Amino acid sequence: MKQTRPYPILTITKKGQRSIEGGHPWVYAGEVLSCPPNVPNGAVVDVCTEKGAWLGAGLLSQSSLIRVRLLSRNPNDAFDEAFWLRRFRYAWAYRKTVLEPADLTACRVVFGESDGLPGLTVDRFNDVLVVQTLSYGMEQRKAQLFPLLVQALREDGQDIRGIYERNDEALRDKEGLPQGKGFFPLSGEPIPTETVTVITENGVKYAVDFENGQKTGFFLDQKYNRKAVSRLAAGKRVLDCFTHTGSFALNAALGGAESVTAVDISETALKTAENNLKMNDFRVKINLLQGDIFNILPQFVEENRREWDFIILDPPAFTKSRKTSDQAAKGYKEINFRAIKLLPRGGYLATCSCSHFMDSHRFEGLIASAARDAGVQLKQIEARQQAPDHPILLGVPETDYLKFYLYQVI
Repeated sequence: MKQTRPYPILTITKKGQRSIEGGHPWVYAGEVLSCPPNVPNGAVVDVCTEKGAWLGAGLLSQSSLIRVRLLSRNPNDAFDEAFWLRRFRYAWAYRKTVLEPADLTACRVVFGESDGLPGLTVDRFNDVLVVQTLSYGMEQRKAQLFPLLVQALREDGQDIRGIYERNDEALRDKEGLPQGKGFFPLSGEPIPTETVTVITENGVKYAVDFENGQKTGFFLDQKYNRKAVSRLAAGKRVLDCFTHTGSFALNAALGGAESVTAVDISETALKTAENNLKMNDFRVKINLLQGDIFNILPQFVEENRREWDFIILDPPAFTKSRKTSDQAAKGYKEINFRAIKLLPRGGYLATCSCSHFMDSHRFEGLIASAARDAGVQLKQIEARQQAPDHPILLGVPETDYLKFYLYQVI
C-alpha cells in the first residue's frame, strides 16, 4: 500500500487478516508484524496485510493485548468531528428504532464496538449520561467526543444535563489508564450535584445510584427479559435468587405473583431492593432474605421446601476468562440442579448467564444435565438474549454475552 494516507501503517499476520475480514474489529498484539517507531499511544493507524492491502483504520493501544481497535473499514472516512457526530447519530437512531419509546430515557446509548465506537460505553438515566471509557484512544478524545454525544441527543429534543464518568473499571488498568469517577465538565454548563435518579422500566420504578452502583448504576440489558418473567408470574409463588436491586422480583410482583421471596448475599444490594420496593405500590408482599444462594438452595432442598413454583436465577458472571470457565460451569450446573429439585412438575424456571465465555451451547448443555440429574425434563418456553440496545455483532462473540432461558418442568 502506497503511503497516500496520513496515518502510520501497522502490518499484521495472515491470522489477523482473516479475523478482520471475518468481521472482528480487534488486532491482538501477537498479530502485529511491524509498526513504525514512535507512533503515539492512542493514535489512528492504518492496518495492512503483509502485501500492503489496506484492511481498516483503528486506534492504537500500546499497553493492551488488544493492540488496535478498528474504527472503520471505509477508506473514505476521515476521523473528524463529522465522523464522530455521525456515529453518535446512528447509535441514537438505532435505539429509537429497536426500543419501545418509554425505554429511551433509560437505555444503553453506545455499546462500544457494536456501535463503531470501540472502548466507549454510554448509559442514559433520564437526563444524565453515564460513561465508561475503556480504551486509550477514546480516553484521549473524550474532550472532543462528549460534547458531540450531547449534541447528537439534544438535536433530537432529548434533555441531557450532564455526563458522569464511571471509570473505576479494571479494564482501564490493561490500557494503562487511571481509575476514577465524577462529572465531566461541559463547557459553559453547570455541573450537576445529584448522583441518584429514579427511572421507570416496564412500569417499575428504580432508584439508580450511578456514582456507587455496580457498573454504570443499573443493569439495563435484562429489561425485556424482566418483562418476559412478569408475563409468566401471575398467580405464581416466586423465588428470585441473586435479586441484587430487586428487579426481577418487582417485575414478578407487577405481573401478579401470589408471593415473592428475593434473596441476595449483599446487605447493600438488599437495602437498595428494599428502597425500590417502597417506591412501588404493589399489593404483593416481597420478602427479602440475605444469604448465599450456594448455601440456601441446598438447605431448601434438604428441608424439602415446596413453597415456590417459579424460580429465577440471575447470578453475576461466574467466569471472566476461559481459564475459569470449567469451574464456572460447575457453579451454573449446581444452582440450576438445586432450583429444579425445588420446583414441582409444571413449575417454571428462569435462568441466565451473563458471561460471554459461557457460550449458549455449553450453557444449554449444563441446564439439560442438571435436569437429568434431577430426574425431570424441561420444556423450553423462550431463549432470549440481551436487550437490543446492547446489539450483538455477528462474528464478534464478545458482544454476545447474555443467555436467558425460560423453562417449564415436566
